[in-house]
Amino acid sequence: QVQLVESGGGVAQAGPPLRLSCAASGATFSRYTMGWFRQAPGNERELVAAFRWLGGSTDYANSVKGRFTIPRDNAKSTLYLQLNSLKPEDTAVYYCAGTPKNTPRLYEYDYWGQGTQVTVSS
Repeated sequence: QVQLVESGGGVAQAGPPLRLSCAASGATFSRYTMGWFRQAPGNERELVAAFRWLGGSTDYANSVKGRFTIPRDNAKSTLYLQLNSLKPEDTAVYYCAGTPKNTPRLYEYDYWGQGTQVTVSS
């Protein structure tokens, strides 16, 4: 059974970096496309960033391009989300998700973590 556990959230000031981690177990992590999603109150869940396992390409939401990165460490079965230049509008619950599909649509992610809250104060 695949399990994803996020950590690293909390209250942050606008500006300084924050790093989220997602530890995976129960799957061949290196063959999973992994993504970070977020959901703010009253908003739909949105894809923040994704890292495809085949080819290693990444995608970012326009709102985070140039500020966030999505490195992964296959040896540690861990996905990260590096959040730089944080803004109050980045406040949300952040979820990691995974799927063996290489180019999944949002609804095709099979496994989800429980989420971690990120609150950015101005």
